[in-house]
Amino acid sequence: MSAGSARSPRLLRHINSGELLRFALGTGDFAAGEAMAASGLTRATVLGVCDDLVAAGWLEEIADSRAAGLSSRGRPARRYRVPEDAGYVVGVDAGEHRLHVLVADLRGRVLASAHEELIADDGELGPAVLDAEARVRAVRRAITGTLENAGVEAADVLLNVVGVPAPVDAGGRTPVGDGRFWPRMNPDLGARLDGRVLVENDANLAALAEHAHDPADDVATLVTGERFGAGLIVDGHLLRGYRGGAGELRLLELTLRDDPETGAGATDGLGALARRWARHELETTTVPSTLRGIAREEVGAPDVFAAALAGDALAERVIERLGARLAHVAVVLESVLDVEKIVIAGGIASAVEPVLAAARTVLESEASPPIPELVASVLGREVIARGAVELALTRVREEPLAFSPRTSRAGG
Repeated sequence: MSAGSARSPRLLRHINSGELLRFALGTGDFAAGEAMAASGLTRATVLGVCDDLVAAGWLEEIADSRAAGLSSRGRPARRYRVPEDAGYVVGVDAGEHRLHVLVADLRGRVLASAHEELIADDGELGPAVLDAEARVRAVRRAITGTLENAGVEAADVLLNVVGVPAPVDAGGRTPVGDGRFWPRMNPDLGARLDGRVLVENDANLAALAEHAHDPADDVATLVTGERFGAGLIVDGHLLRGYRGGAGELRLLELTLRDDPETGAGATDGLGALARRWARHELETTTVPSTLRGIAREEVGAPDVFAAALAGDALAERVIERLGARLAHVAVVLESVLDVEKIVIAGGIASAVEPVLAAARTVLESEASPPIPELVASVLGREVIARGAVELALTRVREEPLAFSPRTSRAGG
């Protein structure tokens, strides 16, 4: 027998195992017949591969169809499922000012979550921006604590996905650029965290979460707290670019001007702009406002949005400016990418409707059709961490045999 023919049965078995395991990871309890229908494999092959996967720890055999009360005639069907503790994934939103960590099982069920504010005093980049070393320690600490809360051992995590507010290439590296900010946001996290780690741009992860929640082929997901960043799904595919910079929106630096008087920059997000513009209005005008009851240096975007909803005139002026800025960004995205919809995601989304209404007014009166639909995300502050979990599960499902289930690492 030649070496090639000797390897062929093993290769075929490996291919069949991967195919069947991808099916198992995408479903719940299943019978051998269902696996046959999904894979096109014979009964004997399915049963043999399932036995292999049970031995490897990827599957467990459960009560057959008769014992489970699913059938009463004929041969009882053998049934299987992926064990709940076969492995876990971790999704991290390593934002500029806060961390959010989710631990989930392979069915996507969240077992534990944690939030942590990142507090520092840095004169170069402003408050709450940690240096690279502190950021690595904070992310590691947050993951460890969340795993402990979930009752999960670090060795049982198949993949950690970390979202950062910086462009990331296919190898998890962030290019040099944007001063020192990008390197601080991704100080080589893929190599410096424990376990298997995938680093991705935060807006891309938000786009993946939105796409899983409401699939659409041409959507831009804007993460717009401190900065504008877009996750772009065009023709049903996530756009990355050569260096991972698709969606960074540095084009705004050429089409908009910084405003030194208010401290607002061309790529500042709606959260930062709301804070800066409101504080400037409070300092330079005498317009009555409930915001004057708050120390000026403490006025933030949530205060502005709440005041506007209550009819506060000063806050409404800020909302109008925010709407005009968002309309400008919408025109840029629609013109370049022909997106059908723009989703505003992240912590700001729950309160952003007044800004969306103002932006729609500007678009309808000043922009030429087609005009993209503007909507707020319903996924809340977890959107980036949820996208990280979604990407981790997708990677495991795509190449499951590249990972080892918990029981195999524990010795069966």
